[in-house]
Amino acid sequence: MHLGQLCTGGAGLVIAEATGVSPDGRISPQCLGLYSDDNEAAIKRIINFCQRHGTGQIGVQLAHAGRKASTGAPGSGRQAISADEVDGWQTVAPSALAYAEGWNLPLALDVGGLGTIKAQFVAAAERAARAGYALAELHAAHGYLLHQFLSPIANQRNDGYGGDLDGRMRFPLEIFAAVRAVWPEDRPLGVRISATDWVEGGWTVHETVIFARELKALGCDFMDVSSGGLDPRQDIPLGPGYQVHLSEQVRNEAEIPTMTVGMITDGRQAEAIVAGGQADLVALARGMLFDPHWAWHAAEDLGVEIPYPPQYLRSRPSLWPQAFADRAAAE
Repeated sequence: MHLGQLCTGGAGLVIAEATGVSPDGRISPQCLGLYSDDNEAAIKRIINFCQRHGTGQIGVQLAHAGRKASTGAPGSGRQAISADEVDGWQTVAPSALAYAEGWNLPLALDVGGLGTIKAQFVAAAERAARAGYALAELHAAHGYLLHQFLSPIANQRNDGYGGDLDGRMRFPLEIFAAVRAVWPEDRPLGVRISATDWVEGGWTVHETVIFARELKALGCDFMDVSSGGLDPRQDIPLGPGYQVHLSEQVRNEAEIPTMTVGMITDGRQAEAIVAGGQADLVALARGMLFDPHWAWHAAEDLGVEIPYPPQYLRSRPSLWPQAFADRAAAE
């Protein structure tokens, strides 16, 4: 029902929530996963429903939560769930460093563990393609596993997967290359990235640009530019469009299409971002949850018509203009 209402609300693309490539890669026990035949069959049914009744495409974020896994669902009041609880499990990470005080201590991944997770990403990508997702992005943002490898705060390894920037990028780049090899060439594949940790000594936008160039060389189609989430000490200057400048820098310096997100609430605000060359795509999260027909309303405000599902076509204002004319006169 949730994805269906979004896909019928005028969005060109709906990207489903972070989807675990394994049971232990989920954030919480209630999170979506794509690691079994049952998962694949259920998701295929949802995608078919959305395509039959909606007007936009549907994509997926393939993710592993790493040291931020095994937590309570949003609103539960629970953070870390220990491995000895019924619904908890042992977490893993680049290094045996907890996200914060009171969180589970992860196991540092060995070479065998890295290979297992790479295979899980590949298998999930193959399942996603068969299920019918039109687009996929690897989730390397918000403090989850691939972001943990990138950031020197979370990655303190002394082997080939840590240390300098090349070492810290190595595992995420290997994951991307492996997924690119199995993902259909005619469907976009991108990466969601936290462009900065907002913590001194952490991951920076300059490093993000370098990472984006490496990804582009491997066939990455776009960067979904977010920020933060790796360290609770982050100091984020929140405000309307507060991450847009990060998208613009990555777009211009890495010469790769970008998607921007973060406190974008108004259609004219979104249009200005794209028209001004700060991003190629604009994504909404809470704004679309608040108003599942946001795209309809933005289109009306901007004076354009976008496709409506046949079952909703009669609600298009141009088909009953007198009601809106009367309202405008009253205002």
